Amino acid sequence: MGTLRYLAERLIGRAEAEGDLRGLKGEGQPLPQPEGGAFVDPVEAAGFRIMAREGALPPEVILAQQANALRAELKDESDPEARKALMRRLADIEMRRAMRMEGRRRGRF
Repeated sequence: MGTLRYLAERLIGRAEAEGDLRGLKGEGQPLPQPEGGAFVDPVEAAGFRIMAREGALPPEVILAQQANALRAELKDESDPEARKALMRRLADIEMRRAMRMEGRRRGRF
């Protein structure tokens, strides 16, 4: 077990023993799924949350937000040509996001 994980487990155990984790918002509910699914490193996810709270978003998160906005537009669009254009833009964004995530996974970013 890594040092960071060991330290985190000890701190969580201490907080549980002292009752610091009782009565928190969301207690007893499943944790929200991180953006990006199961392939997001928990440490990176925590870093992303801190960056987002401070207003500094990594490119992957910005691309995910853009993709979500395009999906919403696509849902409401009825013109076939406009739908095709939106789908091309969405595919491009999803490809760039996947490339960034793969690069991060391989340690390139």
